[in-house]
Amino acid sequence: MDIIIKTLKDDAKLLYNVRKFLFDQIKAEFGYDYVPEWHQDIINLEKFYILPEKNNFFVAFDGKTNEIIATIGIRAYDKNFDMFKEKYSMNTTSSIWRLFVDKKYRRCGLASKMFSVAENFANESGFENIYLHTHKTLPGALEFWKKMGFIVVLDANDELQTVHMDKNIQSIEINPIQSSFNYALEF
Repeated sequence: MDIIIKTLKDDAKLLYNVRKFLFDQIKAEFGYDYVPEWHQDIINLEKFYILPEKNNFFVAFDGKTNEIIATIGIRAYDKNFDMFKEKYSMNTTSSIWRLFVDKKYRRCGLASKMFSVAENFANESGFENIYLHTHKTLPGALEFWKKMGFIVVLDANDELQTVHMDKNIQSIEINPIQSSFNYALEF
């Protein structure tokens, strides 16, 4: 399988296709459509991922069909959770957003590869750690993030079954994850 991973650029057609992919994935995984307070970063990909220097968004394409098959965003921590005010800052903490892999391409290491690209970007950008939140209702999500080296910092036990996690990346060497497919990374 040939996979090409590209940095998202300010291209109207590509932005449209990425938004469509993301909202299709959200509908499939969570069963709902656009929610303004949760999806501003998707509507404003440029503002949240393209324009800020320490933010980025990566898109994986099938090398044969040029179809979008996976995404991941990484940006400086910008949440305002009271419980994390003293723990995370925009200067030292990055956060993972919108890791989605099309169902046809799962279980081949693509999610791990996408995270590896984002983690490497965060490390090169000088961040000390990575924050994310996931939901226990997503099959395999909590286990995946633990496998990637994240630890649970807070199980919110809320209606959405939210779990907050982080990973220290300060001063680590990142080696590419070996996988059974070829890939190219374009910036």
